[in-house]
Amino acid sequence: MTKPKHGPTGTPALVALAAAGVAHTVRAYEHDPSSALGYGLEAAQVLGVPPEQVFKTLLTSVDGRLVVAVVPVTGQLDLKALAQAVGGKRAEMAAPAVAERATGYVVGGISPLGQRQQHPTVVDETAWLFDTVLVSAGRRGLDVEVAPADLVRLTGAVVADVAKD
Repeated sequence: MTKPKHGPTGTPALVALAAAGVAHTVRAYEHDPSSALGYGLEAAQVLGVPPEQVFKTLLTSVDGRLVVAVVPVTGQLDLKALAQAVGGKRAEMAAPAVAERATGYVVGGISPLGQRQQHPTVVDETAWLFDTVLVSAGRRGLDVEVAPADLVRLTGAVVADVAKD
């Protein structure tokens, strides 16, 4: 991984990493709009990393409050577990338009880093199984590899078991 260069450029996620002085590796690939794999599984395949190491960013609503969930692309989000992780009762997925407006990113490129405004965030505990994880860098076809501890620190995340197969 590299330390960021002087003068951050790029997506808001990359700017946030550079501003925090966090070591990271930008992993770009050519996104294929016709791929049936989905963004995260496509990234894992093209970048040659285990799919369990690639995490997707999902925006939810827990008792009416927007909450970000970061889970492996190999599974699904357990909405009940997410609600419990943030002390709520009921969680549901946010509509794509709401997610895009709230984060400043397009679906398929939503990063947990550098969002328009900070939302409570929960990272699935399986992130700790890896030295680094890949999350969207804020654009389709652009991921960033970062240590789980840095991801948790920069997002102010709670770590919990929120993924299911």
